[in-house]
Amino acid sequence: MTALRIAVIGLGQRIAHVLGALKDVEPGVAVAGYSDPTPVGLPILADKFDIDPGLAHADEKALLDAGPFDLVMIGSPNHLHYAHLLSAFEAGTPIFCEKPVVRDDTQSFALARRLARGDTPPLFVGLVMRSVPLVREVLRHIDGGALGQIVSIDATEHLPPEHGAYLARNWRRKTEWGGSFLLDKVCHDFDILGRIAGARPARVASFGGRRIFTPARADAPRTYRDGSAAYARIGGGWMGANDAFHSDMDVTDHQVALVEYENGVRLSFHANSHVGLMERRWYVAGTEGTLIADHVRGTVMMRRVLDTKKPERLAWAHDPNDQHGGADHAMARDLLATLRDGAPFPVTPDESLRAGLTIMAIDRAMETGAVVDCAPMWADYDAAWGRILMV
Repeated sequence: MTALRIAVIGLGQRIAHVLGALKDVEPGVAVAGYSDPTPVGLPILADKFDIDPGLAHADEKALLDAGPFDLVMIGSPNHLHYAHLLSAFEAGTPIFCEKPVVRDDTQSFALARRLARGDTPPLFVGLVMRSVPLVREVLRHIDGGALGQIVSIDATEHLPPEHGAYLARNWRRKTEWGGSFLLDKVCHDFDILGRIAGARPARVASFGGRRIFTPARADAPRTYRDGSAAYARIGGGWMGANDAFHSDMDVTDHQVALVEYENGVRLSFHANSHVGLMERRWYVAGTEGTLIADHVRGTVMMRRVLDTKKPERLAWAHDPNDQHGGADHAMARDLLATLRDGAPFPVTPDESLRAGLTIMAIDRAMETGAVVDCAPMWADYDAAWGRILMV
């Protein structure tokens, strides 16, 4: 089997781990070159995965001119994705781009217009949870009618202190680089929750802010009960800040949202970046059954509403070498199956853009203090794709 030649635009921490998973799945994968003025992922490639990064290039144009490649991977900060995508489109090579695919609604509409032309190479977006076996099982049950019609969903994303502190020190702390906290951290969830609901949001409301990683809490204890240092175990990466409580962070560290979908399904979502009990959970209630997906424990529990027996329980083993509990390797297998065999990738660019726009509407509701009507946004989005809606 011929080894895949990969070009990397933006060799950051996250893309280095994706490359590591690709190599684990197919050892012959080779990085031919990269472009990044500050490649913070280099030590991860070398020390953790023993991957040769190939030749360094001055910029993405010089890198792409050194092709051809089998795959271009974009791992730059979110604010650079759109420009890097446009450059990669011109090269004509299949593209893998980390999530979120773009940072704001203007870029979302512009990317939709570009994709609608139909002359771009395949684009795969790293919404890694689409590849999780647990998620696939959840969708299989829901699609099979096990819950009847979906009525309401309650979902959470609660991070332990080290993860929250990393976000408060990493480039994701700044709207200008990463977009919002929800956009960068939970676009996975809103992608799949919209898929479960089976519709796009009609109205959204949200409240959130910063009450955790602020100078007012600078005197908070900096050690765990066992005496080990807290809040700095993970390197800050590109443009990293030294202290989670004294950074120039301008995104939220906790947020709640309400979503009413076009088909009447209702969702409540609660995120917090500093908790003692980590949780990523979806509680899905339908007319015929209920399902709880617990991503931290790797379990799914289901029961029909009129069933008196014990709930059905499913469990998956956790992979300690995978940043997402096995999802990185599952996504690597999906990506390779798409490139090698033409298998469909689990998520489309359209779905990726819709997940991002959903969160952008939620953040707009938080900023304005109003319930946001999403219809104008979807009209602009459909127009960008050239879709004609019949009313």
